[in-house]
Amino acid sequence: MILVAQVSDTHFDLGTRNGERAERVMAYLADLRRRPDAILVTGDITDSGKPEQYAEARVALDADIPVYALPGNHDDRAAFRTDLLGESASTAPINHAHRVGNLTVALLDSTIPGEAGGRLTEETYDWLRGILAAAPADAPILLALHHPPAHLFSPVIDEISLAEPEKLAEVVTADERIVGVVTGHAHSAAATTFAGRPLLIAPSTASVLGAEWELELPHQVMDYAPDPAVALHVIDENYRITTHFRSVAMDGWIGVRPN
Repeated sequence: MILVAQVSDTHFDLGTRNGERAERVMAYLADLRRRPDAILVTGDITDSGKPEQYAEARVALDADIPVYALPGNHDDRAAFRTDLLGESASTAPINHAHRVGNLTVALLDSTIPGEAGGRLTEETYDWLRGILAAAPADAPILLALHHPPAHLFSPVIDEISLAEPEKLAEVVTADERIVGVVTGHAHSAAATTFAGRPLLIAPSTASVLGAEWELELPHQVMDYAPDPAVALHVIDENYRITTHFRSVAMDGWIGVRPN
């Protein structure tokens, strides 16, 4: 069994609220009896892509569990690279892959600089095909990106989801090793199917965004009252993915920030 935690849409903004909520989720994961083998952070790490916000995120997301992050539409590729990943500045897509046990996790940059919606570039598709070609023939693969490639009945997110999802669907359909696709962006825990595989959308640690039966634009769309939440994905020996969503209570918890 492989256990992968997914944290998303932390929106570090140099304020205490969002930072403490993300820290609480990280503390929850560290205290689990069976700790995750890896933690994926699926975008919108910061609220506006400022270097100081990435510095805040780097401290709060630090763990002795491997943490792998990808950008969202609120992030800035250059600052993400230099201030979070410690790499040289570049505006190229931030794609990377990791082995977690026998699982290959491919993190895809679906951001379009300066835009809220998402798209995977041809450069990213070429990179992904290379990762799939190099991955073990008899081992599972999990794809992660920020923008959901499916209609979620969200009056906000469906307007700024992944463009041309059929191109990604072709890749997923053609490779039976892909056990699922995980995303963020929706600020709502959700599960559906995409290209015949599970599509699992992680909640945000910062807030909850309602669906079309809850919201009527242009009224207030974000609910800041619920506790932060996290997704926990289990990949079993039969390469089946099972996901649990957990709220993490903030009541009575006092975060301790390193100096």
